[in-house]
Amino acid sequence: QVQLAESGGGLVQAGGSLRLSCAASGTVFSINAMGWYRQGPGKQRELVAGITRSGTTNYADSVKGRFTISRDNAKNTVYLQMNSLESEDTAVYYCNVDTYTYRYWGQGTQVTVSS
Repeated sequence: QVQLAESGGGLVQAGGSLRLSCAASGTVFSINAMGWYRQGPGKQRELVAGITRSGTTNYADSVKGRFTISRDNAKNTVYLQMNSLESEDTAVYYCNVDTYTYRYWGQGTQVTVSS
Protein backbone atom coordinates (compact mmCIF):
# COMPACT_ATOMS: atom_id res chain seq x y z
CA GLN A 1 0.00 0.00 0.00
CA VAL A 2 1.17 3.49 -0.90
CA GLN A 3 0.26 6.67 0.93
CA LEU A 4 0.77 10.16 -0.43
CA ALA A 5 1.50 13.08 1.87
CA GLU A 6 0.81 16.51 0.42
CA SER A 7 2.00 19.83 1.77
CA GLY A 8 2.52 23.41 0.71
CA GLY A 9 -1.01 24.66 0.21
CA GLY A 10 -2.32 27.81 1.77
CA LEU A 11 -3.53 31.33 1.21
CA VAL A 12 -1.62 33.61 -1.13
CA GLN A 13 -2.27 36.92 -2.82
CA ALA A 14 -2.66 37.15 -6.58
CA GLY A 15 0.73 37.28 -8.22
CA GLY A 16 2.33 35.31 -5.42
CA SER A 17 3.87 31.86 -5.37
CA LEU A 18 3.44 28.53 -3.65
CA ARG A 19 5.32 25.27 -3.83
CA LEU A 20 3.43 22.01 -3.37
CA SER A 21 5.11 18.77 -2.38
CA CYS A 22 3.87 15.20 -2.48
CA ALA A 23 5.87 12.34 -1.01
CA ALA A 24 4.99 8.69 -1.54
CA SER A 25 5.61 6.30 1.32
CA GLY A 26 4.91 2.67 2.07
CA THR A 27 5.58 -0.17 -0.31
CA VAL A 28 6.85 1.68 -3.35
CA PHE A 29 8.85 -0.40 -5.79
CA SER A 30 8.68 1.82 -8.83
CA ILE A 31 6.83 4.93 -9.93
CA ASN A 32 5.97 5.78 -13.49
CA ALA A 33 4.18 9.07 -13.97
CA MET A 34 3.37 11.58 -11.26
CA GLY A 35 1.05 14.51 -11.52
CA TRP A 36 -1.05 17.20 -9.96
CA TYR A 37 -4.78 17.61 -10.44
CA ARG A 38 -7.07 20.28 -9.12
CA GLN A 39 -10.76 20.84 -8.60
CA GLY A 40 -12.12 24.33 -8.11
CA PRO A 41 -15.57 25.25 -6.80
CA GLY A 42 -18.21 24.01 -9.21
CA LYS A 43 -15.60 22.72 -11.63
CA GLN A 44 -14.47 19.33 -12.86
CA ARG A 45 -11.22 17.84 -11.68
CA GLU A 46 -8.52 18.56 -14.24
CA LEU A 47 -4.92 17.64 -14.82
CA VAL A 48 -2.67 20.57 -14.00
CA ALA A 49 0.71 19.05 -14.74
CA GLY A 50 2.27 15.65 -15.21
CA ILE A 51 5.78 14.29 -15.37
CA THR A 52 7.12 10.93 -16.52
CA ARG A 53 9.94 9.05 -14.85
CA SER A 54 12.31 10.27 -17.54
CA GLY A 55 11.34 13.87 -16.90
CA THR A 56 8.98 14.63 -19.76
CA THR A 57 6.38 17.15 -18.64
CA ASN A 58 3.01 18.36 -19.79
CA TYR A 59 0.83 21.19 -18.54
CA ALA A 60 -2.69 22.42 -18.82
CA ASP A 61 -2.89 25.43 -21.11
CA SER A 62 -4.16 27.56 -18.25
CA VAL A 63 -0.97 27.14 -16.21
CA LYS A 64 1.64 26.86 -18.94
CA GLY A 65 4.47 29.29 -18.32
CA ARG A 66 3.47 29.84 -14.69
CA PHE A 67 3.71 26.40 -13.09
CA THR A 68 6.63 23.99 -13.08
CA ILE A 69 6.45 20.33 -12.12
CA SER A 70 9.51 18.39 -11.02
CA ARG A 71 10.32 15.15 -9.23
CA ASP A 72 12.97 13.54 -7.09
CA ASN A 73 12.93 9.86 -7.91
CA ALA A 74 15.24 8.95 -5.04
CA LYS A 75 12.77 10.46 -2.58
CA ASN A 76 9.59 9.44 -4.45
CA THR A 77 8.50 13.04 -4.32
CA VAL A 78 6.86 15.33 -6.85
CA TYR A 79 6.73 19.11 -6.63
CA LEU A 80 4.65 21.83 -8.19
CA GLN A 81 6.09 25.32 -8.23
CA MET A 82 3.26 27.78 -8.81
CA ASN A 83 4.15 31.34 -9.76
CA SER A 84 2.04 34.31 -10.80
CA LEU A 85 -0.97 32.80 -9.11
CA GLU A 86 -4.40 34.00 -10.15
CA SER A 87 -7.76 33.81 -8.43
CA GLU A 88 -8.77 31.19 -10.99
CA ASP A 89 -6.09 28.91 -9.55
CA THR A 90 -8.07 28.57 -6.33
CA ALA A 91 -8.82 24.88 -5.92
CA VAL A 92 -8.05 21.74 -4.01
CA TYR A 93 -4.90 20.26 -5.48
CA TYR A 94 -4.47 16.49 -5.54
CA CYS A 95 -1.29 14.55 -6.07
CA ASN A 96 -1.48 11.42 -8.21
CA VAL A 97 1.11 8.67 -8.49
CA ASP A 98 1.16 5.80 -10.98
CA THR A 99 3.08 2.78 -9.68
CA TYR A 100 2.47 0.74 -12.85
CA THR A 101 -0.01 -1.41 -10.92
CA TYR A 102 -2.25 1.17 -9.25
CA ARG A 103 -2.86 4.88 -9.26
CA TYR A 104 -2.83 6.54 -5.85
CA TRP A 105 -4.34 9.85 -4.81
CA GLY A 106 -3.30 12.30 -2.15
CA GLN A 107 -5.81 13.71 0.31
CA GLY A 108 -5.76 17.11 -1.34
CA THR A 109 -4.38 20.45 -0.25
CA GLN A 110 -6.29 23.72 -0.47
CA VAL A 111 -4.82 26.58 -2.47
CA THR A 112 -6.63 29.88 -2.12
CA VAL A 113 -5.59 32.91 -4.13
CA SER A 114 -6.98 36.24 -3.01
CA SER A 115 -7.29 39.30 -5.23
